[in-house]
Amino acid sequence: PDAQPAPTKDMRIYSQGEGFDLVEIEPQKQEAPRGLPSFGMATAPIIIVIALNYILSTHLFPALDTAYLQEPRYGATTIESVRGVWAIICSLTAASLFLIAANFKRLSALRQTLDGGANAAVLPIFNTASLVGFGAVIASLPAFMLIQGAVDGIGGGPLVSLAVSVNILAGVTGSASGGMSIALQTLGDQYLAMAQAANITPDLLHRVTTIATGGLDSLPHNGAVVTLLGICGLTHRQAYKDLFFVAVLFPIAALIVVVILGILFGAF
Repeated sequence: PDAQPAPTKDMRIYSQGEGFDLVEIEPQKQEAPRGLPSFGMATAPIIIVIALNYILSTHLFPALDTAYLQEPRYGATTIESVRGVWAIICSLTAASLFLIAANFKRLSALRQTLDGGANAAVLPIFNTASLVGFGAVIASLPAFMLIQGAVDGIGGGPLVSLAVSVNILAGVTGSASGGMSIALQTLGDQYLAMAQAANITPDLLHRVTTIATGGLDSLPHNGAVVTLLGICGLTHRQAYKDLFFVAVLFPIAALIVVVILGILFGAF
């Protein structure tokens, strides 16, 4: 056979009708694995985070005497407003300590490993934090009241209105949690009253709200999208079309199905 040209950065290769772009990524030196951990050891940190988070948030922290949080110097905070953050921080810390203790002999350069993990966490944290902050700024602008008013006037019943409003707010803020929090804080009581009048259970409202956050939130300015493309070494032009189908179009299609089922059956 004829010699094939060496692949270049802009060369597109097709195999069985499917193509992919070759992207030049600087190779990283990796040490050969030494005594990889077992499946149980690999999954233990995840189990620790889930189990400890549940125990702390539902049993331990609520049982503590947290009256001191109501003092003015602590901003009159209650345990309900901080127990989720406390629980996940303690759970992640415990899982990290378990990993260090269980694999201490394998970590020949513990400090470098910790530095590498901390440096790798900075980019996702700052990307997400900056875009959540962007959403908060947008929500505080006077023009946002126009968006909120338009969302408030969406018809079609509480399920349709809720699904559309959460999607729009998540798209404006570029954040699933931002869209959900704004929608529930500003319109939550209104939607709950509308649902009760239409004999729709709060459980169904919760499901529709949760699924609706996974649609327009993944627009190009979303923090997770920016972080993913940065890690993969790709640009929006190269990869966002595929992300749009997976993270925007398909979740919206699933949301439509759930809303239709909710309207037809009223609850699951």
